Parts: sequence; structure tokens; C-alpha cells
Amino acid sequence: MKLLIAIPALNEEDAIADIITRCLDAREGVVANTPVDCVDIAVVSDGSTDRTEEIARDFMDRIHLIVFEKNRGYGAAIQEAWRQSDADLLSFLDADGTCDPRFFSELVNALFDEEADIALGCRMTAESEMPLVRKLGNKLFSLLLSAFSSQKVRDTASGMRVVRRQSLHRILPLPAGLNFTPAMSARAVLADNLHIVERDMQYRERVGESKLSPVKDGIRFLSVILKKALIYRPTRVLGIAGAGCALLALLLMLAPIAYYLQHRAIAEWMIYRFIVAQLLGVTAVTLMSFGYIGTLMSSQLIGNEPPRGITRRLFHWRILYPAILLLLVLGVAVIRDSFVDYLTTGEVIDHWSRFVVSSFFLICAVILAVTGLLHYILGLVYERMRYLENESS
Repeated sequence: MKLLIAIPALNEEDAIADIITRCLDAREGVVANTPVDCVDIAVVSDGSTDRTEEIARDFMDRIHLIVFEKNRGYGAAIQEAWRQSDADLLSFLDADGTCDPRFFSELVNALFDEEADIALGCRMTAESEMPLVRKLGNKLFSLLLSAFSSQKVRDTASGMRVVRRQSLHRILPLPAGLNFTPAMSARAVLADNLHIVERDMQYRERVGESKLSPVKDGIRFLSVILKKALIYRPTRVLGIAGAGCALLALLLMLAPIAYYLQHRAIAEWMIYRFIVAQLLGVTAVTLMSFGYIGTLMSSQLIGNEPPRGITRRLFHWRILYPAILLLLVLGVAVIRDSFVDYLTTGEVIDHWSRFVVSSFFLICAVILAVTGLLHYILGLVYERMRYLENESS
């Protein structure tokens, strides 16, 4: 079994010789202490304009050197090294000297001990020399991913990992830039067919200047996590957003409700709260419905898990259809007298609040009815797709 260690390097002339030497020295320990019997090392000079390539060439008899004439990105460098290798286990670590290559032994063993697809070295320890800003960013991204999934990764952007080649097709595609690592973490945590494990490791301050921009790359990391969450857990993402809208609507209506309970009257100053709360409430129902439909599509198209838990129960026909009927009845009942007056006298004298409440119930009923119809249509489409797949096989 062969392990490839890929080292992406962009202008790392101060650190490249040391990290190559340390990787070469670590090979014997990896072979002695893991199922691996061969270790290859590939250095990728990612458009370096300093002496990185020149220094790496001094090791050409013991490593494989890949040179990009122009910068193509951190993730592109790693993936090119993987593409050119026939190794069973694909790994990488940063060229800046922050990680100890000997730790690959523990990661490889963790991969086999826990039958995982990905093993990563976690830098979020008390002894870590990671700058405070990056620690806070990692914790934020970890909390965000945890909110969308039942799995948890403490170090979403770890630059030291081992991946099974046989699992690679379930991880790809991945971005070419520095958001390569959080994208991999997000996919592994959110997808049902991938298992990722962490092991605490030592982490020291890098040699040379960091290529990571806390603001620009932080936004990229956040963006890639949200994109993966929308692919694999649309119910969680849109459900959380919908719950937020529902909570805001409730907060807006607390004062009018308290006033009504005290005075048994609705004042004109409440109109703005009624309208905004109605908008927020409709938005909440829409987001939750779209999240449910998105999860149905995700489960069928990419093999992810179907909706479960409270979402599945809420949108089950035994609850959905009675809920639609109840909303329709409430919507009509609130303005029934007004409708009768309009038919008999041609005028409407009821308070505006009744129409705001009625329209909220009726709009929600329509949204849920459309959701149920889309569920039914998707069921027919997927049934047809499975039939065609069976026929072609």
C-alpha cells in the first residue's frame, strides 16, 4: 500500500528544504508503524517566483517535482499531485513547516482503525501556535458546520490530511484555491456516504509570511461551507433561516398581542407590525417548504439522506393536508362576515387587521399545497428515472 505526500508550495524558499527533508525522514516511521509499505513525496511549485523550485530540484532523486509556470491555487496543486500518483492513500501538508510529517503515521492508523474516508490533523489544541484570529475563524466555521450536520469537525481548514483514493470520487469536485480544505471538510461532514476523523496534533508558527488573508479567505471559507450545506442539507440551512424569520415575526407581534389582551382593541399603530410580521411569517413557511423540497431532490440526485426528524413529520401527508385545510378554514372564517356584508351591501366595514390575518393563513395554505404537489410530482419523476435506469442496465 502506497502513501503519497503532496506538498503545495508558493514562494516557500525559506521552508521548502526543511519540510522536504522532514518528510523524507518520516518515511521510515510511517512504513514501520502503519499498513503503508511505500511513501512517495511530490512537491508542487505553484507559480513560485523565488528559489522554491530551484531548492526543490536538489531533491529530485528522492521526490517528484511538479512545476506550474503560473499560480493555479493551493487546491489545484494538491489535486494535480494526486492525479499524477498511483498511491492508494493521498495526503498533503503545507510547505510552511507548521506540521510534523511524522504525524502521518497516526493519521493513517486512524483512517484504518475507524474505517474512515478522511483523517485530518486537528490544530485546535491548547498547545497550538495558531494565531488567535485564525483560531476564532476555525471555531466559527466549526460551529456553523455543526449546526447543519450531526457530525463535527473542530478544524475545518486543517492543512494536513490523508484521503483514501477509493473515496476520492465522492469528495470531488473541490475548489482550486485556499478554500480547498474547508470545502473538503464541509462535504465530508454533510454527505452521508463519507466518514471523517480527527486527531489532535502539534502545530507551530509558520516559516515566512502567510498566504492566508483572514478577511478575503474567511469570506471564501464561509461561502464554500454554505454552498455545500445547501447541496447536502438544504432543510437545515433554509429551516434555520425560516425559524429566524418566524422568531422575528413573533417578537414584532408581542406588543400588539399584549395591548389587545389588556384593552381588547387593535390600534392603528399596529398596522406596520402586522404587515411586516405577515411578510416574515410567509417567508418562514416558504423557506421551510423550499428546504424540504430541496432535501428531497438532494436525496434522489446525489444519494443523500431523505428528510427526517421533525421536518419529515411536519410535511407528511397526515399532517400536511389537515394543516392546509385548517389554514383555509381559518382564513375564510376570519373574513366570513366581511364577505357576506360585501355581497349584501357592496361595502366592507371590518377592521384591516382581519384581512392581514386572513391573507396570512390563505397564503400559507397555498404554499403548503404547492409543496405537497411538488412532492407528488418529484415522486413521479424519480419513479420514471428508476424505471429508465433499470431498463438501461
